[in-house]
Amino acid sequence: MPFSMSSAQNGPWAKRLKQFSPAQLLALFYALAIFLGAALLATPLAVRGEPLSFLDALFTATSAQCVTGLTVVDTGSRFSFFGQSVILALIQVGGLGITTFSVYLFIYLRIGVGAKGRWIINETLMHTPVGSWRELIRGIVVLTLVIEVLGAALLAVVLVPRLGLWPGLYSAFFHSISAFCNAGFSLFPDSLVGFRDDPLVNMTIMALIILGGIGFLVIRELLAWVKGGGQKARRPVRISLHGKMVLVTSAFLILYGALFIGWLEKDNVLAGMSFMEGFWASLFQSVSARTAGFNSVDLNEFRAPTLFLMMFLMFVGASPGSAGGGVKTTCLALFFAVFYNRLKGNPHVSLFHRTIPDELVTKALSLVLLAVILISCALFALLIVQSPDPTHENPREFLACAFEAVSAFGTAGLSMGMTGKLNTTGKWIIIVLMFVGRVGLLTLAFAIAGRTRRFSTRYAEENVMIG
Repeated sequence: MPFSMSSAQNGPWAKRLKQFSPAQLLALFYALAIFLGAALLATPLAVRGEPLSFLDALFTATSAQCVTGLTVVDTGSRFSFFGQSVILALIQVGGLGITTFSVYLFIYLRIGVGAKGRWIINETLMHTPVGSWRELIRGIVVLTLVIEVLGAALLAVVLVPRLGLWPGLYSAFFHSISAFCNAGFSLFPDSLVGFRDDPLVNMTIMALIILGGIGFLVIRELLAWVKGGGQKARRPVRISLHGKMVLVTSAFLILYGALFIGWLEKDNVLAGMSFMEGFWASLFQSVSARTAGFNSVDLNEFRAPTLFLMMFLMFVGASPGSAGGGVKTTCLALFFAVFYNRLKGNPHVSLFHRTIPDELVTKALSLVLLAVILISCALFALLIVQSPDPTHENPREFLACAFEAVSAFGTAGLSMGMTGKLNTTGKWIIIVLMFVGRVGLLTLAFAIAGRTRRFSTRYAEENVMIG
């Protein structure tokens, strides 16, 4: 019997899915994709040599699906072409989002998405209603493919002469997809250290990371703004408040991150480099630290203040509706806007001559608080189970564990070498952090809470002392 829309909407699977809340469906789809990827990576066909343990396969699949980049085995040498293809597919699905692929498949098969699907789309892709979300999904898929092909073409200019035609093209596409999806997986054992002084590789990878990290709607707004003639047009296309917050905050973090990294490391890691090589290294790490996970220098050589700065960048992460994780740039902007407006005596939070709804402000503050609590609990657990130095006299042991925890939550993928030293319990802790960081803390909280009724009870007020 041919597949029909009515049979798909009223079949047994559809009835079972209706029992889940939208947040539970989103978490379920990510979990299913991870376990499917882990099952494929655990097969002998996926690796060279001895098969991976299921835990290592699960760790790799989670890192790829959650576009993190933390690896317990070397991707280029340990995995076969099939295994690397599985990782690349997980990266692409994770970068675009399960929502995008699911809805695009439903559109292709002419299946209705339903109210739950629209809720998930609004939560993961939209900040304001759009005319047609079907066109939005199609546009996201096409835009992603165009950007990744252009990135691969630019990378091939450098990689093909070094590696040969087919290995160079394959490596170019792999790194282009990994960079745009902010995954950080690399086929080279030292990531991109060997290309630290190559301007084309640096600019291409950074451009892909930034485009993948600002979000698909912001890219659409920028394209419409440029197409409309920019600011000089008679009727310029308006950039939304969301777009302004993302662009300004991202530019601020990239610029000042690069300046501080260059200043802190000028007499250390950057001491033996030329000015341009040091410039590219500082800028690259500032861009990559947010969510990408590539590195062009050895992170273990960085000083503690630089590593702490990179932890802050990883904690913030990318922007909503993008391929990255973290608490997001808009959340950081709202966080500081609250303090600024309160210091001015303004009871409301305003940015760019617009007032932010109180519900969004509360949501942003709750997200930051939940993220701090989660990372603190995970760090405490890591310090208990990962104890190579029982006396804890090595000051960088704490820093390495904290760096690993923040990197996993922010889906950044950078590591001080702790990933390869994780024991069984430590791997599970990082797996949970990567999953929560990609799915989203609030989404996961709604998924755990299930179907809760909204209530509003107000009791008598009473003051307490603070500060």
